[in-house]
Amino acid sequence: MLKGKTILLGVTGGIAAYKSASLASMLVKSGAEVHVLMTEHATNFITPITFETLTGNRCVIDTFDRNFEFHVEHVALAQKADVAVIAPATANVIAKIAHGMADDMLTTTFLACRCPKIIVPAMNTAMYENAVTQNNLEALRKYGMEIIDPASGRLACGDTGAGKMPEPEFILQHIYRCCACPKDMLGLKVLVTAGPTREAIDPVRYITNHSSGKMGYSIARDCMLRGAQVTLVTGKTAIEPPMFVDVIPVTSARDMFDAVTSRSRDMDIIIKAAAVADYRPSQVADEKVKKSDAELSIPLERTDDILKFLGDNKKPGQFLCGFSMETENMLENSKKKLVKKNLDMIIANNLKVKGAGFETDTNIVTMITPDCVTELELMSKDDIATLLINHILALRQES
Repeated sequence: MLKGKTILLGVTGGIAAYKSASLASMLVKSGAEVHVLMTEHATNFITPITFETLTGNRCVIDTFDRNFEFHVEHVALAQKADVAVIAPATANVIAKIAHGMADDMLTTTFLACRCPKIIVPAMNTAMYENAVTQNNLEALRKYGMEIIDPASGRLACGDTGAGKMPEPEFILQHIYRCCACPKDMLGLKVLVTAGPTREAIDPVRYITNHSSGKMGYSIARDCMLRGAQVTLVTGKTAIEPPMFVDVIPVTSARDMFDAVTSRSRDMDIIIKAAAVADYRPSQVADEKVKKSDAELSIPLERTDDILKFLGDNKKPGQFLCGFSMETENMLENSKKKLVKKNLDMIIANNLKVKGAGFETDTNIVTMITPDCVTELELMSKDDIATLLINHILALRQES
């Protein structure tokens, strides 16, 4: 995710400095080159050797260290960085940066950086809520820096409130959003549907399918990382939706129809990856249907065809992509669906092919447009999402 990226990680003198070791490790595992800069006070909480072992790079503390290569080190590091993060950031360091003070290696390097900057405050609740600290944070926001709000809970000092450093996984997602992908979708509005729908039989039972939502969630995340404003309309799943997207939870096909069609006119790209029920019970029992010795039949009626509605009402310039899961005649059936529903692209796969289909982390898909059929090999759903969005952006540029 961060292969080829250089991350500067600043660590200041707070008890939460131990979490920064986990963050450094996660960044390295994501493929990044990580350089850690510590304040002198931070070394009282965690040793530089810890970060040097995790990153493979010398941990920089002293501005006037004579054991350096022949270059101005703080400038060289600043020029290499794709993003600079201070986690944890104490009230003292926040105040220095807000007022342009550079009296150690961390603040000197940070001030020399032209790359995006992320500040993660962590301190006592009263210090965090103090008007001076809040004014300093607001100043940093005005300078274009991203501030990750601290978590709330019991602090090391015994107080309870805002001031805890968020977990490293949470900070990592902010770094991904900042620099993992080129921002080739800035300004675009994208709607993605994902997951199954549930069609009630009675208050206890429902009709559904095996969709996990993984494919749609991967697509939504890829678009978000590229800078798009993403709306994710999702049925109930067992996985966490990606951060930084507008999540609209729905249950039934009717819920999804209403959520999608009420927002569709504002979208530049719509990708329908959800597995929407084609039929629902024509009547829903008010009470649980009791078991008896007799056979039971449930009359069904068609659900609203969301994709057909979108195709019939597509605004000029809007790109509409659907999904087609088949068990036979995949290409023939999918091409018919492409034409019938006025789509720009359809993604087809065969449920019976090993590695494809529901509840897997991989898929084998074929991208079909009116002019081209592109078959992809077995790969992760994350990789498919990236190739799919690349293809959509190329087609939009051609048109």
